[in-house]
Amino acid sequence: MAKNQAPFKIALIGAGPASLTLANILQRNAVPFSIFESSSQIRTAGGSLDLHPESGQLALKEAGLWTEFTKHARPESDVLKLLNVDTGEVYWDENAGDGRRDSHTEQDPYAGRPEIDRQALVNILFQGLEQGTVTFNKKATKIVPTPDDSTHKYDVHFADGTLDPGFDLVIGGDGAWSKVRNLLSATTPHYSGISAIETWCNDVQANAWLLDFVGAGSCFGFGEGRTVQAQRQGDGRLMTYACLRCPEDHIQTCGIDWEDEDAARSQWMDRYFSDVSPELRRVVAECGDSLVARSLYELPVGFRWEAREGVTLVGDAAHVMTPFAGVGVNVAMTDSLVLAGEIGGEVCAEDDEGEDGAF
Repeated sequence: MAKNQAPFKIALIGAGPASLTLANILQRNAVPFSIFESSSQIRTAGGSLDLHPESGQLALKEAGLWTEFTKHARPESDVLKLLNVDTGEVYWDENAGDGRRDSHTEQDPYAGRPEIDRQALVNILFQGLEQGTVTFNKKATKIVPTPDDSTHKYDVHFADGTLDPGFDLVIGGDGAWSKVRNLLSATTPHYSGISAIETWCNDVQANAWLLDFVGAGSCFGFGEGRTVQAQRQGDGRLMTYACLRCPEDHIQTCGIDWEDEDAARSQWMDRYFSDVSPELRRVVAECGDSLVARSLYELPVGFRWEAREGVTLVGDAAHVMTPFAGVGVNVAMTDSLVLAGEIGGEVCAEDDEGEDGAF
């Protein structure tokens, strides 16, 4: 870097998997940065994730966190059972030997797509960072160009009335409703047409029937306009979704009292899933420890933004999608892997030439 030139200043807005992955790679390569998270602690809510060798796993290796990942990953849960939601007919069941793994996967269990709880993954990424790296309770409210500055720097304003000025690069890892994305596009996520209830069984080991029916990994029942899905978790829990095609405001207008979780679960299933497979209805009924109702949103397929020097997006801020493709976190971590390489090249170019380049 040229003599007397200020260090390149990077802000990561949000501390989800994409930002934390990027932060670990930058830290490992001695690239300074700041992370600002609106919550008081790392957010760990969510179910199990499968990490692919060419994307999520590769990013963890680049971040130096592969060994920690293998301590928490569950290759044995890379198993799928697929049913007809209406009749219960089993189309595919890897628990029963359908689609047995090929020899290289048996020799290397991580050659497949091992599962890991979102909570475990986020904790691995967070604990890989130096203490104090993430600034909590810092909600970014707006990002604006630094006044009277011709070098494309940005000031980050926070809800507590403070600001941090002069960032050369602002990275939006702030999720579906990203503030950073507003600098790049007026596009916002739209309703996917699907709403769901998410229910949990906190101790699936105590329920022999659930263990046997769901199997070691994921159990999906699909049909016209409806799906029931169940997924084992590494902490002994089981998560289910009962998803329905319905209007955007259906959760609010259907008349179900979501505060009464037991009654709400029964009403949702009786109204909209009364004629589905009795076994799949039972799966949801047996998961009575907690319930959340939510509508699912996504950015338009093929969403792009006009390039703007000094601002970019990663993860859900760039491409929030419904969970059915099963690739969200892998795409997010790939974003971070690729962006880290670009940042590294830029910082090296500055060191060599003492000049700023465009991202």
